[in-house]
Amino acid sequence: MPSHANQKEVPFQERFLAFAGFDWASDHHDLVLLNGTGKLLMELTFADDAEGWRDLSQRLSRGLGLDPGRLGVAVETNNGPAVERLLALGCVVYPLNPKAAQRYRERKSNAGCKDDRLDALSFADALRTDGHAWRPLTPDDPLTQELRLLCRDEIQLIGHRTALVNQLRAALREYYPAALEAFDNWVSEAAWAFVQSFPTPQDLVAAGKRKWERFLHAHKLYRPETYAKRLEIFARADQFCGRAPVTRAKSRLALTLAGQLRLLEKQLTQYRQSIEALFAQHPDHDIFGSLPGAGPKIGPRLLGELGNDPARFQTHQSLQCYGGSAPVTKQLGKNRYVSFRRACNKTLRATLHYWADKSREQCAWAQAYYQHKRQHGQSHAAALRCLAQRWVKILWKMWQTHTCYDEALHTRNQVKHGSWVTKPAEGAIC
Repeated sequence: MPSHANQKEVPFQERFLAFAGFDWASDHHDLVLLNGTGKLLMELTFADDAEGWRDLSQRLSRGLGLDPGRLGVAVETNNGPAVERLLALGCVVYPLNPKAAQRYRERKSNAGCKDDRLDALSFADALRTDGHAWRPLTPDDPLTQELRLLCRDEIQLIGHRTALVNQLRAALREYYPAALEAFDNWVSEAAWAFVQSFPTPQDLVAAGKRKWERFLHAHKLYRPETYAKRLEIFARADQFCGRAPVTRAKSRLALTLAGQLRLLEKQLTQYRQSIEALFAQHPDHDIFGSLPGAGPKIGPRLLGELGNDPARFQTHQSLQCYGGSAPVTKQLGKNRYVSFRRACNKTLRATLHYWADKSREQCAWAQAYYQHKRQHGQSHAAALRCLAQRWVKILWKMWQTHTCYDEALHTRNQVKHGSWVTKPAEGAIC
């Protein structure tokens, strides 16, 4: 990883007065400081509270006379409260990949010993000896940081919603098969409202046709092709259902889950509104908003994960590796192995996978590329990764030049270079 351009003139060993290894935990942290020759300057274990961080700042500035800007800190993460506080102190933070951190740890202890102090010591020594090739962490602007955190939290809440839906379906399967037969989309407020309106098969049958019709119209579920079938399912709901004890217990659970889902859906709507508002304010909104298939959901996620500094990625290959679309290649003599890349930004990888799939609906060349990979034996996921690899190269160039996606320009470039992808896509509009 290359160092910053504005620091190339200064040798790495002269850039810092000390090198620190930082091992973080939930309630305390360990810090080990070494000078340029590897001499131990300080060992410190401090609590993760206001007093502990104040003590760290005083020891660095008063005890050692260190300017935090001349202190390099290696830490086994690139985000979180501890990293934020180190940056706030003015330290230059170098994030370590967990796999690399393990190798540096093993270099210090062949026997496999491990403790917090050893971790901090091995990180500090690694930064002192190998840090010239590392890239320091550059914090994003507040707008990008907030956008990234909101998008990640939204993804987690969507996962929580999926878990609740699965629990609800499992409960209904035990006592209320008719509900599962009548509705196939359970990520829908109408389905949750149905459970709340008719919590048991007996309640549904007793309600009668008029209330059924009123419910379907109120929730915009009336469809000529499904209307008669649903009414027939409702009428026989109590003929195949759970026994009374099971119904009483599981209906209570189903009502609880339905209520949680409806509340969670309101909160997700608020998240979506906040994300779209922040995305609209971002200077790079037009670039990421112009990506085919990205839309108001994927565009903010891509922008949040990539950040606001295009210089972080010197080449499109570095961005492809960071996003996990590039495979890992191993060459051993005449043998060559290609495997799935696991060391990457997994949130970005999932977002690229999602975006590649959605782009097929709007870009004929993307669909042609995907079909070509499928016809050559690639699985659905592998074909999407290949398509994402191609999209990332385009996105990197757009980001570096601050230009929006232009389908006509892209098609002309494909034709100019004789790309086979343009043949089935000629005349199509993206």
